[in-house]
Amino acid sequence: MSALPTDAPTTISLLERLVAFDTTSRNSNLPLIGFVRDYLDRYGVPYRISSDAAGQKSNIHAIIGPRTAGGVALSGHVDTVPVDGQAWTGDPFQLRRRDEKLLARGACDMKGFVAACLAAVPELQSRALTRPVHLFISYDEEVGCGGVQRLLVDLTESGLKPELCVVGEPSGMKPILAHKGKLNLDVSVRGLPGHSSDPARGVNAVQAAAEAIAWIAQDARRLAVEGPFMTAFDPPYTTAHVGTVHGGTILNIIPEHAEFTMEWRYIPGDSPERHMERLKAYIAEAIEPAMHAVDPACGFSYEVSLQMPGMALPPEHALATVIKQITGSNSAGAVSYGTEGGFYEAAGIPTIICGPGHIEQAHQPDEWIATSELEACDVFIRRLVDRLAT
Repeated sequence: MSALPTDAPTTISLLERLVAFDTTSRNSNLPLIGFVRDYLDRYGVPYRISSDAAGQKSNIHAIIGPRTAGGVALSGHVDTVPVDGQAWTGDPFQLRRRDEKLLARGACDMKGFVAACLAAVPELQSRALTRPVHLFISYDEEVGCGGVQRLLVDLTESGLKPELCVVGEPSGMKPILAHKGKLNLDVSVRGLPGHSSDPARGVNAVQAAAEAIAWIAQDARRLAVEGPFMTAFDPPYTTAHVGTVHGGTILNIIPEHAEFTMEWRYIPGDSPERHMERLKAYIAEAIEPAMHAVDPACGFSYEVSLQMPGMALPPEHALATVIKQITGSNSAGAVSYGTEGGFYEAAGIPTIICGPGHIEQAHQPDEWIATSELEACDVFIRRLVDRLAT
């Protein structure tokens, strides 16, 4: 594996700098943001900073060209998933080259796209742009998209809202028009403890949770058969999934508490709230009456911990046409994972996904991106600006 150059502001040299910052979502991203601010200052690019309540994480909204609303935004997050417990063959925060692959945490998801955007800054700053190119760099996408929600508040305050947006999530430089939305639900169960030799004198919280989970599994199978369907997705229907379950202490005590977390990943046009209300209605009718008969204080409680809107750009939209022409794609796809794009679309900004790398390479040990993908992204950004900002 060879060393990488760091002197020239190329996409690869900037990627090397970006991945060296451990911006796992649990950490502050301020050192990386400081590096980007210094870089933008060097080329005279104005920007706005918006931060979380603790002041430990920040977004950047930079504008190249006229400092007005309109134009096109290039959006990327710089937080990453953890590396804990993964079998990396080298330092996750040092960019390494293996043939035509560049390895590091975040190289694919999605510091590669951010590096390409930054590498384009000197050239774009020298152009006589007639419409602005906005650069959005956000925090906390991997843990609920808190950064983009704060960024959208700042856009409202500044009045510098772009007309269009491209989110550079890894898509193999192919346009993605739609993705599913997501609702995360935390479910807690309160039972009544007692000795396991006389179960009827207590309320078993674990078994109550298990009944609810069994219904969720059955309802997930129903959705796969009955829909609604949207054939662009794989799978083409709303899915339900239980991810964690906890409860009980030791075998001979009736468990007093249990909890589980679940999610719905829903197709555009579907309503996760209706699925959640069906779950609550089943529990209220089929599980809780027996619990209340022993102790009225027993039962279920619910908390929505995350909701991410879906995204669905119409295939005939002008942005879809332009991106297909630039990338040479005859069609555009849909994905089941979520992105910040749904929040932009919900805020009235037509949005498409198109970025370097492939999602299968993300979140993995020895995460990597091909140099050819970064080269294609460099060309894509310049052609996009040619079409939408000059």
